[in-house]
Amino acid sequence: MTETLDATGLLCPLPVLKARKRLQALSPGARLLLSTDDPAAIVDVPHFCAEAGHVLEDSREDGAVTVWTIRKSG
Repeated sequence: MTETLDATGLLCPLPVLKARKRLQALSPGARLLLSTDDPAAIVDVPHFCAEAGHVLEDSREDGAVTVWTIRKSG
């Protein structure tokens, strides 16, 4: 199962807060594709994943947007 969350236009800490809320509703092992354009997300998203125990599987640039693939722990 893969969910998507468009957090473009949101500034720190909103992308991470919205990702945390969306991940809480997912089953362990599910993936979240998170789109951000906040420069602080480059630090915030990996830190959030490490602290929460989620796996940051991938990040890629798509123009001004970074798309993160996060797999829920558990």
